[in-house]
Amino acid sequence: MGLFLLAGSTLLADAQQQQMTWDQVKAQFEADNPALKADADNVAELKAAEVTAHLRPNPTLSMTLDQTYPFATHYDPNIQTSRFRPLSDSLTTGYISYLHERDGKRNLRLQSAQEGTRVGQSQHEDLERNLLFTLRSAFVQTLEAKTVLDVAKADLEYYDKIIAVSRERFRTGDLAKIDLDRIELLRVQYESEMQSAMVNLRTQKIQLLQLMNARIAPDNFDVLGSYDFTEAMPQLDDVHQQALAARPDLQAALQAVQQARTNHKLAVANGSTDPTYEVDGGNNPPLGPYMGVNIQIPLRLFDRNQGEKQRTQIDIDRNQHLADAATAQVFSDVDTSYEGVRSSVALLKPYKGQYLDQATRVRDTVTYAYMHGGASLMDFLNAQSDYRVVQLAYVQLVGSYLVAAAQLNLSVGREVLP
Repeated sequence: MGLFLLAGSTLLADAQQQQMTWDQVKAQFEADNPALKADADNVAELKAAEVTAHLRPNPTLSMTLDQTYPFATHYDPNIQTSRFRPLSDSLTTGYISYLHERDGKRNLRLQSAQEGTRVGQSQHEDLERNLLFTLRSAFVQTLEAKTVLDVAKADLEYYDKIIAVSRERFRTGDLAKIDLDRIELLRVQYESEMQSAMVNLRTQKIQLLQLMNARIAPDNFDVLGSYDFTEAMPQLDDVHQQALAARPDLQAALQAVQQARTNHKLAVANGSTDPTYEVDGGNNPPLGPYMGVNIQIPLRLFDRNQGEKQRTQIDIDRNQHLADAATAQVFSDVDTSYEGVRSSVALLKPYKGQYLDQATRVRDTVTYAYMHGGASLMDFLNAQSDYRVVQLAYVQLVGSYLVAAAQLNLSVGREVLP
């Protein structure tokens, strides 16, 4: 009965553990990351500002009641007495005026606001690009920690078999007590490495869950993915062209240049004169109702928006310089990250093609020889140490490659390496 309960609890724990691939982690990050959502709201605010930029000026309505006499009286012959009539000679007037914007000011304001929204959207995409690199690095580090733990467990299981064989040799008198003690004492290093790997894996899971904004216990969360490298690499010139077309920070810089040009056109337009048209009407006793028109034209003798014209012209040059700097940064980022991937591949190829098999073969051969009296204890311990060093170095190099691949994707602005 106890075995059935234990098996049932194990199956329940496995069912409760949530395993996520990179695509699932990325999807939840994009849906729930608070920093990304807050920046998306900023883009929505810029979009709303387009409505304000395209609004027309409101007309003005003015009403006037003038020429009232609070103490005026008039004699009424019908009743042969004076009556209180303070409004008998009053003048009533109404005005409606409207400011007419010339030289396309309203459309230029809308165009500038729309270009500002595009800049904000590109900056949002750039924030997402950088946060995705951080997320991808955390995902890779979690995979690496998981792989290191698997290696540590396998090493400990293998070494426990060596200890069991050594104890049997000691029991039969084929192994000295001091050698058995040295072999058993070395087990503490394997235990320590496994505990450190467990703590590191838990820490990496916590950091990944924080980026995802996921309320999942680390013990109930796991990641799935290929922990390997590929030798195939795209051509550097192709990567350059893809980066120039896809990098959102470069797109934002180029869009800022266009917005600066529009702002200069708007500054020139704002230097023109906008007339105000007015229609008025009223009642003027004893002549009766009347109507009139009025046009107000400001004389731009001194203020013709000269300062804004000059500032926006300078701003065009400034943004063009920033765009040139962003272009240079794209080439620098791509070249640096491309070299990082190439270097990682160059280091990994001999490990996968030669060193891993050699380390395993040396360990197994020396272990067999030691168990049969053909090798010294020092040779056996050195072979174990060399094997662990090579295995761990390979795992770390694969992790470095995956981070370098993510760095290359970051520098391009899209995925060029899986």
